[in-house]
Amino acid sequence: MQLTKGVEQAICIIVILSTQDKKVPLSSNEISKRLEVSPSYLKKIIRKLVVKRIITSVPGNNGGLSLAKSVDEIKNLEIIEAMEGPISMFPDTGLIEKAFKDGEYAEKGMDVLRRMFTQADELLMEFFSSQTVADLLKESFGTKELPTLNWNSAHLDELMSEKTGEKI
Repeated sequence: MQLTKGVEQAICIIVILSTQDKKVPLSSNEISKRLEVSPSYLKKIIRKLVVKRIITSVPGNNGGLSLAKSVDEIKNLEIIEAMEGPISMFPDTGLIEKAFKDGEYAEKGMDVLRRMFTQADELLMEFFSSQTVADLLKESFGTKELPTLNWNSAHLDELMSEKTGEKI
């Protein structure tokens, strides 16, 4: 199973919004510039995240995007399912039944395959729902507090160098 690049872009959008000053919405154009991705494709991703209530979109001159809930509440599974739909690795087209032509073993074989892939799906869902965006960000930054800045006018390396006193 390979996820689409939309999942990676959705994660990046959420990472940026996670560190965005909560009082200042961030424009999709700014995110598009920072990620160097097509604004129209980015808007499709944003729409999926808005529909799943992971982020909110405020229209207007002072509008933009922000998280719909705390990073501690956003499970990684939510992001994946917002982009890809429910996790289901096995397409189950019934091909094995054709291969064995309705025999007893074809039916048992399909049951075994379905059970195996259902268990694998459940393990993946359990794994991705056991981690939040906050868990990953705090581990990445090596801190319990996430940095906050206004991405409309600042860069993360500037903020981090201010906090550590070093150039990044």
